[in-house]
Amino acid sequence: MSQIPRPALYLGLAGLLPFLWGALGVLVPALSDFTTDLLGQRFNARFILISYGTVILCFMSGVLWGYATKSDGWKPYALSTLPALWAFFTVGGGEARAMSALLAGYVFVFTCDVQFAGWGLTPPWWIKLRALLTVIVLACLFVGFLA
Repeated sequence: MSQIPRPALYLGLAGLLPFLWGALGVLVPALSDFTTDLLGQRFNARFILISYGTVILCFMSGVLWGYATKSDGWKPYALSTLPALWAFFTVGGGEARAMSALLAGYVFVFTCDVQFAGWGLTPPWWIKLRALLTVIVLACLFVGFLA
């Protein structure tokens, strides 16, 4: 398996910081209170998980669209739109529902990553990076869902 390029690895890991901060804030309510007092209500731990989780799920839809450009078929393009549509139609209706929708969305986008890799549209290191990031994102969202 190919080595993950350092910029992709480091920036991917940096992109986990809001997820980790949100999960930590759920586990340590004083941290969430501190962040909310300092930055405002939209930086409440659960809201961070939901809002940032939605943004990144939609971002991943765009990444897949970029990989779809390597194909002449309609399937990769159609599949690449589904994570963003999923987020649009399902995230909402309260914290528990939003968290469960995001959990399902990230499992789905990872299956899309696997399919795109199977079609030969991604770099050889893509699944290794996506698996690492997805496991951490799912763990953080699961903390938000359970707590």
